[in-house]
Amino acid sequence: MLVFSVDYRFKDQPRTHRFELNLPALSASDAAMHLLELHFGDSENSLIMPNADAEPDEIIEQASQLGLTDIRVTQAASDDVR
Repeated sequence: MLVFSVDYRFKDQPRTHRFELNLPALSASDAAMHLLELHFGDSENSLIMPNADAEPDEIIEQASQLGLTDIRVTQAASDDVR
């Protein structure tokens, strides 16, 4: 499992979240999908989430419309997990 640190802005407030995933890499669009699930996964309106077959740029656009912007992914050392 690798740890990815995701720096982003949510409604213009800087935030950081760490994901421990069984993936070799994490793209910005995949990170955006994880952040959408994190912030809106409990939403009663499933229309907020992009379609399963959405293109990466569509996911980024949807995230941006919901206030998730400036998404940057770095691989973190596994002992840095909080």
